[in-house]
Amino acid sequence: MAPRTRRRPAATGANRSRPAAADTSRRRGTAADASRRRRLPMRLTLPALLLVALMAMLMLRGYVHSEILADHRVRPEAAAGKVPEKILDGGPVIDTRGGRTTSLRIPDHRVVLTFDDGPDPTWTPKVLDVLKKHHAHAVFFVTGTMTSRHPQLVRRMVAEGHEVGVHTFSHPDLSYQSKKRIDWELSQTQLAITGAAGIRTSLFRPPYSSSADAMDDLSWPVTRYIGSRGYITVVNDRDSEDWRKPGVDRIIRNATPAGGKGAIVLMHDSGGDRHQTVEALDRLLPRLEARGYRFDNLTEALNAPSAHTPVTGPDLWQGRAWIFLVQAADGITDLLVVGLAVIGASVLARFALMLLLSFAHTRRVRRKGFRWGRRPVTEPVSVLVPAYNEAKCIANTVRSLTASEHPVEIVVVDDGSTDGTARIVENLRLPGVRVVRQENAGKPAALNRGLRNARHDIVVMMDGDTVFEPATVRELVQPFADPAVGAVAGNAKVGNRDSLIGAWQHIEYVMGFNLDRRMYDMLRCMPTIPGAVGAFRRTALEQVGGMSDDTLAEDTDITMAIHRAGWRVVYAERARAWTEAPESVSQLWSQRYRWSYGTMQAIWKHRGALLDRGPSGRFGRVGLPLVSLFMVVAPLLAPLIDAFLLYGIVFGPTQKTIGAWLGILAVQAVCAAYAFHLDRERMTHLVSLPLQQILYRQLMYVVLLQSWITALTGGRLRWQKLRRTGVVGAAPGTSGAGSSGAGSAGERPAA
Repeated sequence: MAPRTRRRPAATGANRSRPAAADTSRRRGTAADASRRRRLPMRLTLPALLLVALMAMLMLRGYVHSEILADHRVRPEAAAGKVPEKILDGGPVIDTRGGRTTSLRIPDHRVVLTFDDGPDPTWTPKVLDVLKKHHAHAVFFVTGTMTSRHPQLVRRMVAEGHEVGVHTFSHPDLSYQSKKRIDWELSQTQLAITGAAGIRTSLFRPPYSSSADAMDDLSWPVTRYIGSRGYITVVNDRDSEDWRKPGVDRIIRNATPAGGKGAIVLMHDSGGDRHQTVEALDRLLPRLEARGYRFDNLTEALNAPSAHTPVTGPDLWQGRAWIFLVQAADGITDLLVVGLAVIGASVLARFALMLLLSFAHTRRVRRKGFRWGRRPVTEPVSVLVPAYNEAKCIANTVRSLTASEHPVEIVVVDDGSTDGTARIVENLRLPGVRVVRQENAGKPAALNRGLRNARHDIVVMMDGDTVFEPATVRELVQPFADPAVGAVAGNAKVGNRDSLIGAWQHIEYVMGFNLDRRMYDMLRCMPTIPGAVGAFRRTALEQVGGMSDDTLAEDTDITMAIHRAGWRVVYAERARAWTEAPESVSQLWSQRYRWSYGTMQAIWKHRGALLDRGPSGRFGRVGLPLVSLFMVVAPLLAPLIDAFLLYGIVFGPTQKTIGAWLGILAVQAVCAAYAFHLDRERMTHLVSLPLQQILYRQLMYVVLLQSWITALTGGRLRWQKLRRTGVVGAAPGTSGAGSSGAGSAGERPAA
């Protein structure tokens, strides 16, 4: 993890001085800058490419699994007036190549066993085993979809002396299809066969075909066109009707030629349960062999050249590339399905755990007579307010603190602001407020500076854009009546919730943060004390060395450090603080990017807790896995729900897909409603929950993905200051306290 880079002050006038001769360089630089600005930033490019790759893989898998572009129509029988009599009365091998119209029969005492619709990973190996056992050859008319998915079986067929024929790619009735679609079905199947076994084949069997005398005026033009493409059409003499599953004895009777005549026998090695076919085959072969029959592939039976042609060069590599892509699509999709199942189970488990433990937490802290210790905490506390360019917010923040029902000293640490933040506080002339100035060094340094200037043993920390209710500090410090408590997390709430982005963040804060904190409190592994409202025992802070700038999430870092030092961290639900959430997508992006990346840094920094003993080990083996799963891994995989939702709506079982998604949304709605009930919030904001799940989650996904990229590449991320509007003037139900008036200026401590 890369260390955080501190904020830097603006350039001085000396840095701006340049000779006039540099105009050309500046123009070139401006052009280069404009070119860079026109490029899509990496944080958008990589997620977009991953999304396109994911959808391409899903589309490829859907095509190969006949979920896309599949045509399951079957045309009824038609008249046969245009079919030549010699075809209707001829044999099952029909050759229309080069304008010919001929047919061939299988010689006597020869049987050509043919198997359609495979290869199937379950039944084709069993069929091949039986054929090998009885030293028999056969012809397998394979589909492109099954060949692409199970190429190793086609390789085995060819290696063991069997012939392979084309049975189209997705098994449509070709009498419905255009010549372009027929060519596509043929070429795609040949591509799959080439990739699987390195050959091409000249044998073809139309789907839904029967014997030669069943040829009609709709299938005959297809047969002629197939011949023009260089294929011999193979139908059958004997249909075992194994697809009906009539029983082994019936299959054997249907497949047995009469009077020693030769025959092409139709069977299936795919399309469902084929155990009857396998058993019948094992009994049929020795029975016919005893009657003098041989079991050859088609060209052996006809004493003709092999139907297989070896493929080399680019065509071979194209076929192998196709097989590789299909296998990759299947593998990745299967992995994604497993990930979806894992994330679905973990999300549901998290919701169940949150509901159960939040209920237990609420019962514990709200029961009559509940107290954190024998005596309430009444001694004064120090409130630290780090501020960097908070001119629009700082007055509201400080005024809210001076209205506190608990005795406080207020230390505002101005971290090199350039907008007059410190001067604004000083001009307020409020009692008990001190301003400490320092050069820009970052938030952790500002908090440590404030800690050195604080006079009391309990220290409250807040952001410069946050306002407290009068009771916030009092409620926040009460848990310190328990000597085991080292830090307390308050209840951060969104003050500007009127916009759509604000409403989404409001839902996230109430449900995702505060409900989580109740759960983590019960599990004693609270991962983060929010920077907007948190309190610390000075002893605990000093024990862990104060605030650290090792990560961009100093609040998460310090919380984990306090856990590892053996202190307890709890949640005070009544200690409400109202903060200004980002108002634009870009500002929200900047904030969450820093949070996500900083959380990863903190997890990595404290990874040693996994092997520790005592409280540190407990946090490492309970807290770190939960934080990693729920805050890093799960959000990254959560968009799979939406990807499969879109795929299912377009190509899959639409009703089941929508039902499953609505079920997940209902669970989330229940959790959100319960969280809003606990926080006594109005339910009207939950109207935007479905839209939040569709849009907001994708934004958080891209942010987290960018954080992963930054972490894995060792990139450096600057601390980014958010632009504030000062819209949160006072906590709801209160009025702003204090005013700018006469009085002494705030005290300034010595450096």
